[in-house]
Amino acid sequence: MAKEVTSRAENFSLWYNNLVLKAGLAENSAVRGCMVIKPYGYSLWENMQSALDKMFKDTGHVNAYFPLFIPKSFLAKEAEHVEGFAKECAVVTHYRLRNTADGKSLEVDPEARLEEELIVRPTSETIIWNTYKNWIQSYRDLPLLCNQWANVVRWEMRTRLFLRTAEFLWQEGHTAHATRKEAVEEAVKMLGVYEDFARNWLAIPVITGVKTASERFAGAVDTYCIEAMMQDGKALQAGTSHFLGQNFARAFDVKFASKDGVLDYVWATSWGVSTRLIGALIMAHSDDNGLVLPPKVAPLQVVIIPIFKGEEELQQMRAHCETIKSSLQKSGISVKIDDRDNLRSGFKFAEYELQGVPVRLAIGPRDIKNGTVEVARRDTLTKEIVSQENIEQHVSSLLADIQSNMYNKALKFREEHTYTVDSYDEFKEKIENGGFFLAHWDGTAETEALIKEETKATVRCIPIGGDRETGKCMLTGKPSSQRVVFARNY
Repeated sequence: MAKEVTSRAENFSLWYNNLVLKAGLAENSAVRGCMVIKPYGYSLWENMQSALDKMFKDTGHVNAYFPLFIPKSFLAKEAEHVEGFAKECAVVTHYRLRNTADGKSLEVDPEARLEEELIVRPTSETIIWNTYKNWIQSYRDLPLLCNQWANVVRWEMRTRLFLRTAEFLWQEGHTAHATRKEAVEEAVKMLGVYEDFARNWLAIPVITGVKTASERFAGAVDTYCIEAMMQDGKALQAGTSHFLGQNFARAFDVKFASKDGVLDYVWATSWGVSTRLIGALIMAHSDDNGLVLPPKVAPLQVVIIPIFKGEEELQQMRAHCETIKSSLQKSGISVKIDDRDNLRSGFKFAEYELQGVPVRLAIGPRDIKNGTVEVARRDTLTKEIVSQENIEQHVSSLLADIQSNMYNKALKFREEHTYTVDSYDEFKEKIENGGFFLAHWDGTAETEALIKEETKATVRCIPIGGDRETGKCMLTGKPSSQRVVFARNY
């Protein structure tokens, strides 16, 4: 087949790149490190966006939009924040070009230098908290629950489509609260939203936890995360929610008057997921034949392929397929008829297999006569002949089963590749084959850094609600209050 992809076993990284490109999700752009998200890939993002947006609004949040440009002085107000992002910032210094002396090209006009340089947002805490200062005066203005759908720029040197690009799409929630308790509850609640979305929409099991000090968001007091396992045994951070304390409120002097008239700094959170989730979907579910997409977010849930010979037979098939398409659409199923007459049906089968369409219906003249249809499911690559009567009910049930099966398969994979270790020598040996490792750690940054240096593995999270079994650090032998999750990661 022309669109054949490298196998996962042969080269997982190349397999991933093959799928992104050949399934038509994205491609590299003329700007180094940036990507063009193609219609099929963007439709996948839109479905994720739509589901998440409803979940945000159902929990009381509203959407807003804040500027792309941030005055450099804003970023400098929160010391830890600027240190965390300084190396990734794109800086705007001038606002005009002019012709060169020979008139053959353009150059920056030195007379058009900005009075203050602008940062292309790597994240929006600073510009938003400068704005919140004008919005918040008293406890009646709280809580303030805003989200924005936007792009951000982080000038990455080593990039990979969807997983790490210089510019990417995301959502970022930014909330303000009257008490520490309310802000912590908000951060944990939004982590729960992400976990729900990963499990019930993306069919990806995740571990919820807290980041270590070295891994937490720059400027946060605590960072909560969801960690997913990819099919090569590496971890992927699929979403984060941050309790920011009063750090940004202090930096931008955002105070409120309590019911007693006492002025205090507000408490803050921020949280976000990005187009990195598309990369997570690919690496968690897909196979050597192409994408395998969960029905709930698939751009196309069902494709109908008529099998015909000649124009007369095609016209007959079209009318029949339209009837089936209509019945499926009335059940809320997204469906397409591929009646292109310049491609063989076998090519079409392979194409939709590559694109990960969950269900394929094939109908030929004999099926019309017998009142049947061939139904193929992408997750198991199995086929069956079923009656066309009540086909919408059969397909609806099948889509639900595919969604459930994909989650259970990913969960089984994670369970089979999660290990409990106590010996550092055992850890160093097994980490070479990937997986999640539940091990004791003494809680020090020095030990964490040494393990990372020697094994390339990091503490992905301290599990929330994890087993509180005490023990000894696998490296130093010092006391440990619970096991943490180690893994190599993207």
